Amino acid sequence: MAQLKPGVVSGKDYLSLVGAAKQGGYALPAVNVSSSSTVNAVLEAAAKNQSDVIIQLSNSGAQFYAGQGMQDGFKAKVLGAVSAAMHVHLLAEHYGVCAVLHTDHANKGLIPWVEALLDHGEAYFKQHGKPLFSSHMLDLSEEPMDFNLGECARILGRMAPLNMSLEIELGVTGGEEDGIGHGDHDASADNSHLYTQPEDVLQAYKKLVNIGHFSVAASFGNVHGVYKPGNVQLRPEILKNSQTLIEKECKTEPKPLNLVFHGGSGSEKEKISEAVSYGVFKMNIDTDLQFAYSEAIGKFVTDNPRAFKYQIDPETDKPYKKFYDPRKYLRAAEQNMVARLDEAFADLGSKGKSLCR
Repeated sequence: MAQLKPGVVSGKDYLSLVGAAKQGGYALPAVNVSSSSTVNAVLEAAAKNQSDVIIQLSNSGAQFYAGQGMQDGFKAKVLGAVSAAMHVHLLAEHYGVCAVLHTDHANKGLIPWVEALLDHGEAYFKQHGKPLFSSHMLDLSEEPMDFNLGECARILGRMAPLNMSLEIELGVTGGEEDGIGHGDHDASADNSHLYTQPEDVLQAYKKLVNIGHFSVAASFGNVHGVYKPGNVQLRPEILKNSQTLIEKECKTEPKPLNLVFHGGSGSEKEKISEAVSYGVFKMNIDTDLQFAYSEAIGKFVTDNPRAFKYQIDPETDKPYKKFYDPRKYLRAAEQNMVARLDEAFADLGSKGKSLCR
C-alpha cells in the first residue's frame, strides 16, 4: 500500500486514498467546517484515530470563516474558503494527517463561486505545483440532466489539469444544507427523486470518464439533517446496481464508481456498512458534529452559570475570567467534537488505516 506524506493530498495521492478505502472496505468521514476551531478539531481527531480525513466547506461555512461582517458576501465565500484551505495546508502536515480538502454542495447559482475558487487554485498551482483544493462539488441535481452533466464536464475540464477531482450529484438528497437541496420533500415519502436511477449514473460515467477524475453522490433515500428513526428509507442496493450496470456496459473492473454518501448524520450503522461495501469511500457528517460542538458549550454554560452573568461574583468576589475565557468553552466544544468523530472513524472502519508515513 502506498505511503503518503502528511498534508493536503491531491492527484495520484488522492486516488491512492480513494483506492485504499475501496479496497480495504472502509470510508473516510467528510467533515464540514466553518472556523479554525472546527478545522483543528478534525485534524486532532484524525491524528488521534490514525485515519485520513476529508475536510470540506460549504459556501456559508466559508463565508463564516471569512467573517459575516464582511460586506461583500460573495467575496467572503471565496476568501473564507481560500483562508481555510491555507490553514489546512499549513497545519495538516504538523498534525501528521493526510487530508482531502473539498468544497461541498454548489448549485447552479454557486457555479461562479467554484470558478472563482478555481481562479485561486490555478494561481496556487502555478506557484506550488499542486492545487489549493483536492476537489470541488457541483450539485446540479435540481437541473435537467443535460445541463447537470454539461456543466460538470466543463468544470472538470478545467480542474483536470490541476490534478483535482470533481464530485457530482445525481438524484436529490432531501432536507436542507445551506439552502442547497429539497427541503420541501417529506423525508418519509417514497419519492422517486430521492433514489438515483442506475441508468443516469451510467450516462454520467460515459460523459465524464475520459475527461478527468470524478466521484458520484448518488441518492439512495439519504436526507440531510437528523430525522426520527423510520422516517428515512435508505436503499443502498441502488449503489450496487449502479456499479453492476457500469461494469457490464463499459467492461470495467468491479466497483468502477467512487461513491459518496450524503446525509450521513443519524443513519443506521448497518446501512452505512452496506453502502461502504458497494464502493462508498466518503460519508458526509455535519449535523451530528454541529450538535456535539454546541452540546459541550451548552453544558459548560449550564455548569458555570454565574460566570456568564458576572465578571466578578457580587456575593463572593470570586473572579470568573478562567470560565468565560472563550478558549475554555471552545476547547470543551472541540473535545466533544473529537469524541463524536472517534465514533465516526470506528463506524466507517477507517480507524488506524491512515496512509501517512
